[in-house]
Amino acid sequence: MGYATTNPYTGEVVQEFPYATDAEVDAALEAGHAAFQAWRTTPFAERSRLMSNAARLMRERREEFARLNTLEMGKLYTEALGEADVVAGIFDHYARHAEELLKPVHLDITDPQGGDAIVVFQPLGIVLAVEPWNVPLFQMARPLSAQLMAGNAVILKHASNVPQCAAAMERLIGDAGFPADLFTSLYATHAHIERILSDPRVAGVTLTGSEAAGARVAETAGKYVKKCVLELGGSDAMIVVADVDVDHAVWGAMMGRLSIGGQVCVSDKRLVIADALYDEFTAKLTASVEALNPGDPMDPDTTFAPLSSQGAADTVKAQIADAAAHGATATPIGKPVPATGAFVQPTILTGLTPDNPVFYQEIFGPVLSLFRAVGEEQAIAIANDSPYGLGGSVYSTNIERAVKVAERIEAGAITINKPTTASPELPFGGIKRSGYGREFGDSGIKEFTNAKVINTAAPGQLS
Repeated sequence: MGYATTNPYTGEVVQEFPYATDAEVDAALEAGHAAFQAWRTTPFAERSRLMSNAARLMRERREEFARLNTLEMGKLYTEALGEADVVAGIFDHYARHAEELLKPVHLDITDPQGGDAIVVFQPLGIVLAVEPWNVPLFQMARPLSAQLMAGNAVILKHASNVPQCAAAMERLIGDAGFPADLFTSLYATHAHIERILSDPRVAGVTLTGSEAAGARVAETAGKYVKKCVLELGGSDAMIVVADVDVDHAVWGAMMGRLSIGGQVCVSDKRLVIADALYDEFTAKLTASVEALNPGDPMDPDTTFAPLSSQGAADTVKAQIADAAAHGATATPIGKPVPATGAFVQPTILTGLTPDNPVFYQEIFGPVLSLFRAVGEEQAIAIANDSPYGLGGSVYSTNIERAVKVAERIEAGAITINKPTTASPELPFGGIKRSGYGREFGDSGIKEFTNAKVINTAAPGQLS
């Protein structure tokens, strides 16, 4: 079977799509390169106009995109609507700010022979985007918005369970007026990744996905000396210090951990709670989970949805069982989830220790791993005892104190008193085994550009 839409709530295979052929991949590379050659010199005013069109169309089609999002990966329809709105905002951001972000930079130089220097940021070619299913619209918008505005072309290999989301985005970009073949969604196989990266017309690859997938793609990119940006797994820590507003911290834990059923790369997967507040926090967190209503994600009364697939649910259940088998305590909480569909019962894990294999794993589902910390030093030590370094959060009524704690957490981004998020204004990415490189922000839009130095001197100045 190739790509397929499988409803995670019912388990029904709605529609199947064949894998792309080698000939289709080669044709996309040829056409994408031709489109790039024309697009690379297109003025920013025209790029901006088309990206603004894309933002408008996303707002007009938000319900269509939300339905596909819910159908294919199972998230709450209300969350899917919000994702479409976020994508429109991303398109708007780059339409307004890309030219400023990519303007030439003038440098002061100390060359005794005089002269002037600037850095210009020029597009490189085709960028391969390998994207996951958890926020399928958002994940497409991140590379699309930045790379099209930077003057590059994009070939997308989306996750195999969200083919209709990918096709809908390809239609939107075309309807917005972008040149044909500048953005192509391919139902590519894993083997096609090497075929694409080996092509000299391809500048590099940006991937969001698992650590294992990232390692494979990075190896292939290295083989062909191609630029690679990776946003991989995360096991972010949420540190709750003793002076916190407990109710607000519980809200943050619910939003940061259970949004999209816990299937967020940068969600707070390890909750590190000050000893003095631990019991109160746990009780209030449990009560909040008890209030969730599991069911059909299209139903407005549903507040807890299935995971993206039965396979994903089985993986999380196996991790819970493995943690318990190695000494942790797994406590199911909340209303019983439906027996059918890709549901996982929300679970609190306690007693996780470094000798438990699950301690260092990312759990991509509704599992809240709780840790009791006596003092900030222990909390920071727990947070940093991870192979990952994507994000994290600190909750405290003392902002100065929270910032000092945040500065010591090993991660790409830390938020204070709110769940970790990604927005186009801010560079986003991780360290350690969470990957390297950045998307969003001024650094993200420049990742696949040539930062070319032009160093000049007046005629006769050096004679």
